[in-house]
Amino acid sequence: MNLITAILLSISANLDTFTVATSYGIKKIRLSFLPLFLITTITTAGTFISMCFGASITNYISADMAALVGSLMLVGIGIYMIVDYYKNTKIEGCDCICNESNCKPLETMLENENKSNELTLKESITLSLALTINNLGIGVAASIAGISIYLNTICTFIITILSLILGLAIGNSYLSKIFGKYAGLASGIIILILGLYECFL
Repeated sequence: MNLITAILLSISANLDTFTVATSYGIKKIRLSFLPLFLITTITTAGTFISMCFGASITNYISADMAALVGSLMLVGIGIYMIVDYYKNTKIEGCDCICNESNCKPLETMLENENKSNELTLKESITLSLALTINNLGIGVAASIAGISIYLNTICTFIITILSLILGLAIGNSYLSKIFGKYAGLASGIIILILGLYECFL
């Protein structure tokens, strides 16, 4: 069951990545191997570091208390993302990279000076850091809740690659608006369910 939990958590954490990739697909922006590798590596490293930090906290509290605190943090993050999703849907004309209140507008993040419509090295690093920072809280909470660091890191690496590739493909189809519109809500619901599951595990 730990594997399923790690997979679901990785999927939820990567829905923003998927949404961004979908937006790139819509704008016909290509993602070569180097940007793909950079985004995947940096976001995975961020997940690993945040989970290690969360694990270090458990040295100062009991295992049961750590699991409860981590689970409640996941529940809180999930509820916040769901509420924030509905709050942002009321802001007409606001197309954001994710549903966090501190996210930059999608148009700003997708600004591309390269006439070949390929993501540059600088843009790849900037995007990777933005996605990583957005998921730090999830990584810390998941680690405190007792989810395997190494298993979740591996799942994050694989699912990040799949999210980028699939997002680019869907960006060229009519499904892009559906996936982009509800990605934030789906992410919040998944994290909320995982938090509740870990609470009663």
